[in-house]
Amino acid sequence: MEKENQKQPGFIMCVCTGKCPGFAKMDIWDFINQVRVELPVEYGFIHPQLCEEDGDRFLADFLKAHRKVVIGGCAPNMQKKLFRDAFADAGLDINKDLIPLDIREMTTQEAVDKVEKALEELEELEGAE
Repeated sequence: MEKENQKQPGFIMCVCTGKCPGFAKMDIWDFINQVRVELPVEYGFIHPQLCEEDGDRFLADFLKAHRKVVIGGCAPNMQKKLFRDAFADAGLDINKDLIPLDIREMTTQEAVDKVEKALEELEELEGAE
């Protein structure tokens, strides 16, 4: 598949109601703006709590686009447990189509760097296929 025909991944930051102390060192607005403007993602946005019922409904709709998604939030193993049904229902492989990143306890720049590195690794993997 040619590069221009490939979909760039989406990026969702889950802020756990915005009150999680794990995000205290980060300016979440600077972070999401850097990700969506400077990094190779189709779009980037913040959701207040993907693990709640409205988050489940949102994720089900979002995954209909069948694009890979990077989620910055809590621990990757927790994300896989919380979102596995939504990915399965959408016909996606959570192990291939979700890139879960734990960005808690990071500064804004540390989190941006982590997302950038994950996107570079994803691009390398897709280039090898």
